Amino acid sequence: MKLFNFFNKDKKEALDKGLEKTKEGFFSKIGKAIAGKSVVDEEVLDELEDILVASDVGVETTLKIVRRVEERVARDKYLNTNDLDRILKEEITNLLTENKSADIEGFTLPTNIKPYVIMVVGVNGVGKTTTIGKLANNFLKQGYKVVLGAGDTFRAAAVDQLKLWGERVGVPVIAHGMNTDPSAVAFDAVKQGVDMGADVVIVDTAGRLHTKVGLMNELSKIKRVMQKISLDTPHEVLLVLDGSTGQNAFIQATEFTKATEVTALAITKLDGTAKGGVVLGISDQFKIPVKYIGVGEGMDDLQIFNRKEFVDSLFKK
Repeated sequence: MKLFNFFNKDKKEALDKGLEKTKEGFFSKIGKAIAGKSVVDEEVLDELEDILVASDVGVETTLKIVRRVEERVARDKYLNTNDLDRILKEEITNLLTENKSADIEGFTLPTNIKPYVIMVVGVNGVGKTTTIGKLANNFLKQGYKVVLGAGDTFRAAAVDQLKLWGERVGVPVIAHGMNTDPSAVAFDAVKQGVDMGADVVIVDTAGRLHTKVGLMNELSKIKRVMQKISLDTPHEVLLVLDGSTGQNAFIQATEFTKATEVTALAITKLDGTAKGGVVLGISDQFKIPVKYIGVGEGMDDLQIFNRKEFVDSLFKK
């Protein structure tokens, strides 16, 4: 499946709509910053810095982008607004390329691993369970067999919500109920996946940020227990972050990357915020690829993160 086939017109329109608030705030402010100016001077660069920080790109990433723009302006002889847009677009694309946000071809799985086990982490309220349900739906649509594990046993609502998603999508959910051992749930989910010849097993985990030591111990135990079935499990640790929380998403990413080896990111709720710049900052600061983004409430509004389409949409006027 080629990227240009996967990223069809409906997906592009959903992405454009989902990034509207970020785009409007970002470019209206840039327009004001350069109004009446024919060159990029120190004042314009200061304005650009403020705009990027306000878009929750993050201070370190903002300084990196501004420095690169300054170097490009000196070299390329900036003349007008279109040139600044072009330079910004190119440097942001380059940044995502450097930070491992490689484009993947749709909701596909490795052909040499079965079942492919995804452990999902993240705090309550970020859309973790919804993301799991939408992932299951997308994998199912590609013809994969899916098993879900309700490992967030700290909250009865989390277990019930995942069961509802299982019924809605039409995939089995392994659940032991509230206040049970999450590692036992994970073990049974992976075992069920093996027994039924499933292609992917997605395991939910507790969504609370308790002490760092407690979080690390719990996630490590879940891994160890799953590895009794397969030594290389889990094959992916997916951290779900709420894009609308801005800088708080950075804090969550910091805590979870200390507690476990996060290998991919899903950033949700980008449609309800002007803080879409958080995608750039988190990708840059943590060097973890953004794999999925949420741009709406619909079942199909969890999209594969395509850096080119993301940047094109961000700069579309």
